[in-house]
Amino acid sequence: MAKSHSFVVIGLGSFGVRVCEVLSEKGASVVAIDRDAEAVARVKETVSAAFLVDTTDEEALLKAPLDGVDIAIVAIGDNLEASILTTTLLKQRGIPYVAARAVSSLHERVLRRVGANEVLNVEIEAGARLARRLAAPDVLDSVPLSADVSLTETLLPAFFAGKKLGDLELEKKLRLRLVALLRPQIDIDDSGNSVRRDALIFPDPATEFIAGDKLFLLGVNADLNAFSDL
Repeated sequence: MAKSHSFVVIGLGSFGVRVCEVLSEKGASVVAIDRDAEAVARVKETVSAAFLVDTTDEEALLKAPLDGVDIAIVAIGDNLEASILTTTLLKQRGIPYVAARAVSSLHERVLRRVGANEVLNVEIEAGARLARRLAAPDVLDSVPLSADVSLTETLLPAFFAGKKLGDLELEKKLRLRLVALLRPQIDIDDSGNSVRRDALIFPDPATEFIAGDKLFLLGVNADLNAFSDL
């Protein structure tokens, strides 16, 4: 059986609160910490425990009830000094894995130097995602899996409609793997109203594309960029 993790989320702005919500929805044990009483009050019904602590105070952080916590998320974004010092103190306390939010490249480098196991550069990632979407409007989203490989959600090229996956030979000709596709469908609810939903399909060579399909393509970034220019 996989080991269940216990989390602490420090910094309860919109980013930190959302992390708390998702972890709690997944059934995880979550301790939420902030030095603002109102922020702590807002999440106390969502998480396992919520505490008012100034995590830049070494003595206060040492007294914080973090026994058993093995993953810390430092979600502080607007106070770089607090973010860096909190990360440093968490590692000194012996938290095995610390993921910290950065707001700049310099902030990211410093967090790594003081021991952060993972750094989430939210602003840079969001900016890169926006730029990719504007440069290639048919690309709906893209998730980098490594420096050179991504999983991309893109609209079906018009000339693919009516063709079968096996006939297009995407892997052989374009070096891309179709992982799945979303197909819009109209259902009727209990009141007789039409409801639009997307059906997730795992295609085989006989799958025929129709207009409106969205493709999830896995491949090297250069090949994905070439596909977006088709």
